Amino acid sequence: MDLFSFGNMAGDGRLLADRMRPETLDEYIGQEHILGKGKLLRRAIEADQVSSILLYGPPGCGKTTLAHIISHHTKGEFVRLNAVEATVKDVREVIERAQDAKSLYGTKTILFLDEVHRFNSSRQDALLPAVEKGTIIFIGATTENPFHYVNGALMSRSTLFQLEPLNKQHSLTAMRRALEERDKGLGFMDLKVDEAALDHIATMANGDIRRALNALELAALTTPPDSGGTVHVTLEVAEDSIRRPTVKADESTQYDVVSAFHKSIRGSSDAALFWFLYAVEKLGMDPIVFIRRLIAAASEDIGLANPQAMVQAVSALEAYRNNGWPEAKLNIAQAILFAVESPKSNAVYMAISRAMSAIDELKSAEVPLHLRDTHYKGAAALGHAGYKYPHDFPGHYVKQEYLPKAISRRVFYQATEQGSEVKIRHNQALRREQ
Repeated sequence: MDLFSFGNMAGDGRLLADRMRPETLDEYIGQEHILGKGKLLRRAIEADQVSSILLYGPPGCGKTTLAHIISHHTKGEFVRLNAVEATVKDVREVIERAQDAKSLYGTKTILFLDEVHRFNSSRQDALLPAVEKGTIIFIGATTENPFHYVNGALMSRSTLFQLEPLNKQHSLTAMRRALEERDKGLGFMDLKVDEAALDHIATMANGDIRRALNALELAALTTPPDSGGTVHVTLEVAEDSIRRPTVKADESTQYDVVSAFHKSIRGSSDAALFWFLYAVEKLGMDPIVFIRRLIAAASEDIGLANPQAMVQAVSALEAYRNNGWPEAKLNIAQAILFAVESPKSNAVYMAISRAMSAIDELKSAEVPLHLRDTHYKGAAALGHAGYKYPHDFPGHYVKQEYLPKAISRRVFYQATEQGSEVKIRHNQALRREQ
């Protein structure tokens, strides 16, 4: 059985995932949190009262399918554009037709813009007047965080619905439905699929129903029937049809992984090592991204509680530059774990914050006279005198003013009782007593 004959048997030659695309809400799989009985979005779709919305979620979670279902529930015009191919001219043409349909016939127009994050800011601006006036009802779909990629003005005029990643059970449901469906699925075939095969495909698809269905179809297509005419899809066949799990590595996911890495360091959790290895080995991210974040964390979250954390982090950077990947994996892991196990302090970060606040308060900062430069004739005549050289005093310290008069009593760095800062805190207390 070849691909051409299989396509004819299936009806119209489309891939199984397209043929099995749900037409109604009852057929839709997943997203019960927004489409369950009585939920707002479900009620709006059923009543044909959908307003402008944004659908945000990972690939294969059902954004396009949901828009497809909405198109079947509306009595108005439904136009679909893909932001990869569409231009501002295309959008304006849709808006012009929508304006005519509304003024002449009272008909509404729904514009579904897939991958809306591919539209830059100026292109998104072209939508705003029409959305604001109600000329079109806008439905945008994106795999990227809309707060990063969608104009604030467009966001404020749309209701955001976040679709959750689908799971293995959702893929199994979709595949079993396809095996039973005769007209659109594979039910017309004399087909036997082992549970282990279904389980493997569902696991590897990692929540992407489209990929699961297409892998199932490929397995059925490429397996010759036995002497009785039955196509038997075994685990071995399934493993050939889909070998690697889907890894969702869009830009928003990468931001989230880096965030999880840094927060794990701050929380003294070796989950930081997991997120680092997952990102580099599975998502293909550059190790340098995590080394730079590690260097930042060494000051932001550890600081003088353990100054060696910075040394370890910078050494990891040097090891990576000299040895490359994967040779530097051990060096980087060591630096990460050193940071994880170090006592934590944000005193350096807070010192910067306090200093910046003081700068904002002052119109200008006048350097005290005794701290000004004296390496020229006439400095003394200007009053640049009175500086006390700390090394001439016991303990190499003498009390004197170092800040502008208006903020002379401010203390920016307040050492904690964490790690090495205990000793620093003690020394600060001794200086205050003098």
